[in-house]
Amino acid sequence: MLALLFMLACWKLAQQTCNVSRPSWRAFGFPTERECTIDPESRFDCGRDRLLSQGECEDRGCCFSPLPSPVGPPWCFYPRWYPGYKMGPFSPSTHGKTASLTRAKPSYLFKEISTLTLEVMEESADSLHLTIKDPFTQRYEVPLPEGVSHTKAEAQDVLFTVEFQSEPFGFIVRRATDGRVIMNTTVAPLLFADQYLQMSTTLASSFVSGIGEHYTSLVLDLNWTNALICLFSAEEGGLAHGVFLLNSNAIEVILQPTPALTWISTGGILDLYVFMGPDPQSVIRQYLQVIGYPMMPPYWSLGFHLCRWGYTSSNATRSVAQHMHSADFPMDVQWNDLDYAHERKVFTFDPMRFGDLPEMVEEFHERGMKYILILDPGISSTSPPRTYPPFEDGVKRDVFVKNATGEILIGKQVWPGPTAFPDFTNVETRQWWEDCIRNFYSEVPVDGLWIDMNEPASFVQGSVEGCPDDDLERPPYTPRMVGGQLNSGTLCMSAQQKLSTHYNLHNLYGLTEAYATHSALKKIQRKRPFVLSRSSFPGIGRFSAVWTGDVQSDWEQLGFSIPGTVLQFSLFGVPLVGADICGFGGNTTEELCVRWMQLGAFYPFMRNHNDKPNAPQEPFVFGQKAQAAMRRAVNLRYSLLPFLYTLFHHAHTSAATVARPLFVEFPSDPNCKSIDQQFLWGGSLLISPVLKQGAVKVKAYLPLGTWYSLHNVSQFFLLPAPLDTINIHVRQGHIIPQQEAALTTAASRRKPFFLIAALSGDGSARGDLFWDDGESLDTFEMQNYSYIIFTAAQVGWGKQGFFIYPLFLMFGRKRLVLTVTNLALPMSKPFTIQWAS
Repeated sequence: MLALLFMLACWKLAQQTCNVSRPSWRAFGFPTERECTIDPESRFDCGRDRLLSQGECEDRGCCFSPLPSPVGPPWCFYPRWYPGYKMGPFSPSTHGKTASLTRAKPSYLFKEISTLTLEVMEESADSLHLTIKDPFTQRYEVPLPEGVSHTKAEAQDVLFTVEFQSEPFGFIVRRATDGRVIMNTTVAPLLFADQYLQMSTTLASSFVSGIGEHYTSLVLDLNWTNALICLFSAEEGGLAHGVFLLNSNAIEVILQPTPALTWISTGGILDLYVFMGPDPQSVIRQYLQVIGYPMMPPYWSLGFHLCRWGYTSSNATRSVAQHMHSADFPMDVQWNDLDYAHERKVFTFDPMRFGDLPEMVEEFHERGMKYILILDPGISSTSPPRTYPPFEDGVKRDVFVKNATGEILIGKQVWPGPTAFPDFTNVETRQWWEDCIRNFYSEVPVDGLWIDMNEPASFVQGSVEGCPDDDLERPPYTPRMVGGQLNSGTLCMSAQQKLSTHYNLHNLYGLTEAYATHSALKKIQRKRPFVLSRSSFPGIGRFSAVWTGDVQSDWEQLGFSIPGTVLQFSLFGVPLVGADICGFGGNTTEELCVRWMQLGAFYPFMRNHNDKPNAPQEPFVFGQKAQAAMRRAVNLRYSLLPFLYTLFHHAHTSAATVARPLFVEFPSDPNCKSIDQQFLWGGSLLISPVLKQGAVKVKAYLPLGTWYSLHNVSQFFLLPAPLDTINIHVRQGHIIPQQEAALTTAASRRKPFFLIAALSGDGSARGDLFWDDGESLDTFEMQNYSYIIFTAAQVGWGKQGFFIYPLFLMFGRKRLVLTVTNLALPMSKPFTIQWAS
């Protein structure tokens, strides 16, 4: 069984916590020896907020039992039946049923909320939704779009049961079919104070993976590790379930070998979804029904993108694009980092170095290329009067984040110096942002926007004037994180936004900017927008692609980019994702860049991006053998774009995954649980890249069935991987639509199609193709598309046939290959080919 648990936060981990004093608490007396006899791996920490002495631990009514090492299980831990909330009887509510939770005596927390409301929503047969909140004081709750409508199921169809323990309060979720425990929160107390929410649960398995925005293996270490954002766990049997904790405050998650985890949030409410699957793909669909299905990208965005911080002029930028095509490298999109901007201010371009930027963009368009530039959210606040309309207009329209006293908060958005930060939770801000983009677009008709630094990042802590010394800036508990404080490298937590404080909204900043940018481009361009964001939050896949920031040019980052980027974000509903190919920081090597280009050819979003001080890494700068290997990989990607585009259609319409961990496609295969050095495109293509320096062979796992090499359409036994090769294999029973490659997608879309059919043992295979104009809005919803199904099947004794619409056709079975070429038939008319074996 696979379990998918989603938790939200984007502050990074480090090595310290806040040390805040606590009142003594002996209201319930000391726990008995029996209550403290707990296996060390099953202990739940009673001192997450600070290191406690024995006396301080016992003051909390907890057990104290030292161990040989201070690292690992806690010395201070909750006894069995630690006093907590008492649950009252259920009564009907608008969405299900509700009950009160009351704590008779206070715990050790400051500002504890003694009365809570539990609401259990009966929304569908495959999902449980419950909330725990303060009934008397409004606390921030994350808004989400309305999900896909559910049909109320009959009682016998419900996939789960829930048992509630009255005192101390907790609940147990079981799978209805076999009684397996999915969650059990009775193992440790529920704690709920103004700035400290804690809930623990056992896990159904010790196979845990996930954690978005964090480079790690697919399977995580449960040995008392800390994590953020998202988790998975795998069990025997191939079943799956998931948990989604919807909360935008800073969150820490503690994993332990029980197996179990503990959530700690610094605010908000406990808003919990449990998805019952029963298979991994169903869990993903149930999750996306809550946060929204991903957008359909423009076709050209699936091509190759090239960027560098350091293309210092329009002529330098032109030269790079020209060199790429002169060297016969397909490339669709040329980018500029902040080099283009006048004095590094967004919505401007340098009159000397980029004075002909509009003309350059039009030249790209004439060649069938696209152009994207960076757009940081920080707006310069120090320009002379009447010289920088974005700031002056923003002040008049009151669009910027405020400090605690109601003045515009000024930070340093890295490049232009002192900056103000738009509050994208404000409707007027979104209109102002659209106006700024529209005015700039009227001069420079960009094809997409790259929203960087949108955590939001700042080069000063909080603001240029500092932050108040209050509970928002220094909460009673701070998750372990880089910088040690919530306002490190970002805005003051006490900063005011339209919806709430930045303390509650920090993790939503990138999502709200992505929404505003997507909406603006949609209205201005009147076609499918392209937005690339660094910061993310559940639901961002509806508006934006994501890339994973400034990775280093090394082999470790190359390997981690598969689980940490491609696979996790696909599961989180963000299929258009990638890492900086060849690495952003540091100097790459020729071998590393070749292998990264080969892997990057199978990132859903493919961009080579480099930092200013580093050695060049555009494909054309390397030796001829390296160029040939890179060119082969990019051409292979371009030939597969019809297939990739069809996968994005299924992601957009039915929550299917594009890049896919093997366990999603083969959940019953225990060997697939931990594989993170290979991955699938859909259910058809298996990618087995080289990730080690000097390697010329790949150790790969092949799930049950026959797999055919895409390069020569024959069953394989070994995986040689010389420098010019990335191993790609087609699964039996699948037909892959392809198209001849060209230097741009605009050109390749005019080329002939061909098919590769990998027949199953009975001679059958199936594939499909979604095809539209590649950029118009809502083509599926408006039925402005073609959807074509390809089949191969036995049609008589000794005969087989295709019922397809090909221009070129190839298929293979065992080591026999039939090639039919030069048919020159339109896709709109079916035909049949028969052959005898």
